[in-house]
Amino acid sequence: MRKLKLHGFNNLTKTLSFNIYDIAFAQKAAHRSEYIEYIDEAYNADRLTDILNDVANIIGANILNTARQDYDPQGASVTMLISEEPLASELLSNTKAPGPLPEAVVSHLDKSHITVHTYPESHPDHGISTFRVDIDVSTCGRVSPLKALNYLIHTFESDIVILDYRVRGFTRDVHGRKHFIDHKIDSIQDFLSRDTRQQYQMIDVNVYQENMFHTKMMLKEIDLDDYLFGVGKEALSDAEQRKIRAQVREEMLEMFYGRNMSRSSR
Repeated sequence: MRKLKLHGFNNLTKTLSFNIYDIAFAQKAAHRSEYIEYIDEAYNADRLTDILNDVANIIGANILNTARQDYDPQGASVTMLISEEPLASELLSNTKAPGPLPEAVVSHLDKSHITVHTYPESHPDHGISTFRVDIDVSTCGRVSPLKALNYLIHTFESDIVILDYRVRGFTRDVHGRKHFIDHKIDSIQDFLSRDTRQQYQMIDVNVYQENMFHTKMMLKEIDLDDYLFGVGKEALSDAEQRKIRAQVREEMLEMFYGRNMSRSSR
């Protein structure tokens, strides 16, 4: 890719915002409490800080300050202020290609801030519990934060992912011409690994003239054992398994389409 000669710093701001949802079935109140306790332990502020440290490595950033907080009765937040660190030019990439998976973290991007907030909750009557993670990765400079996508999706073992990517502002080249985006993008999906694209059903709603990109992802296959909490699949009758599978799928569809689909979820 030909390098664009800029006048001063690249002033474009690129922000990746997304919701990640994990679903579980916990029929009894004790099982729901155990699920919430498990989530709070597995994704407490310390663990989330470790995850954001990895993201900072992926985007090639120095960590300036980290604020973290666990909440009572549940949930946690972490905000990380980051700055650009010197990167070899060959590590910088705006090309449409997936970023690293959790087991292969390398430096790729640029700077600004990263935040994460968690929201565990449970349906009062029907055994469904959900865990939502809101994450924002914002960078200023040459490279997009989209390279962090694969790491975060795989780290949180997501059932539903709702993604928004926006490029704001403009940067000016040495001839005075404004550039409102500095890399080619047709879809957020271009930055996902092949195995991720195979695992999820995806739809796009993009506004190209505004440099706004939106993608929704829903896991295609359900293994019931991955969703049961407090009881194993072998302890359930075929009819019970079908009912629970239908409840889990309905919950996923409602999150995917953003609306209630039956009276039971109201």
